[in-house]
Amino acid sequence: MKTFERRHILRAGAGLACAPVLVGLAGCSQEQSPENNTGTAARQVAPSQLPVESITDRVKVISGAPGNVLILTTDEGLLLVDSGSTTMAPSVQLTLGDAPVRTLFNTHYHADQSGGNTLFGEAGATIYAHEITRQWLSSDYYIPAEDRWVPALPEVGRPTHTYREKEALSLGGESIESGYLLEAHTRGDAYVFLRDANVLAVGDVASPLRDPALDWYAGGWLGGRVDAMDDLLEVANADTLIVPAYGPVMNMAEYQAERDMMWHLWERCSTLVNNGRSAQDILEAGVMDEIDRKFNDPYQFLYDAAKGLWAHYTNFGGNVV
Repeated sequence: MKTFERRHILRAGAGLACAPVLVGLAGCSQEQSPENNTGTAARQVAPSQLPVESITDRVKVISGAPGNVLILTTDEGLLLVDSGSTTMAPSVQLTLGDAPVRTLFNTHYHADQSGGNTLFGEAGATIYAHEITRQWLSSDYYIPAEDRWVPALPEVGRPTHTYREKEALSLGGESIESGYLLEAHTRGDAYVFLRDANVLAVGDVASPLRDPALDWYAGGWLGGRVDAMDDLLEVANADTLIVPAYGPVMNMAEYQAERDMMWHLWERCSTLVNNGRSAQDILEAGVMDEIDRKFNDPYQFLYDAAKGLWAHYTNFGGNVV
């Protein structure tokens, strides 16, 4: 049997990927904060200062929101990449101080990265995201793993500027580029590259500490993730600092090591799934023992990987037992 042709399948499905598929999230409950996007069911938490790391003279990273929020300081105000969860957004705002947030980019739709949109949108921020992320945030969606619905964001928290391929702008003399990462973690992932600072925010397309998550119910899959990581290698250079959604800022060697790990898992999982093997079969075959890194829940990762591979393989004419 032939193995998956990763880029061939991925590019052939690009048209489908641009259609709104507002279903839900399975197998990635770790990506969601225990609240809805409107904050109406969120527990009340008193705002507090969050940890901040300076990585260049004008770029900082807030952690614990619950993930990372990247900050670019300019003479025209602040630019943020991701806004934290609804409950943590007030703490993000407190940590930022009095400087106004002029521009906000979302790397994808998950509530722990987009829950603060409403707070910053109400304060006047212009919100950028991929068109598919806007579609997700504009509609209620279901999370099967948690058996709950997440309500759409209020209008003020939804992206107002969207794109399908790339978006470029200048803020305070900083050249900023954002581009689509097809089916890497969700169906609407994007990177944000601060070109002059040489800092690249990649959302959950890189995951140095947490198990890499594949939101297969929203279109993310293992082949898409490897493709996206390769695409980012073409954007970045040897000195680029890479900011993931969770975990420490990565250098290129660390990013390359994660990409190579994902490539190995892609090759092994795609071959086994192509021959009708289940996630449990892949686990018992020792695939996760072939990599240096130990996952917190290897079966969950393999389950999500297999589901995504099944969907893409069968869509393009294969047979899976």
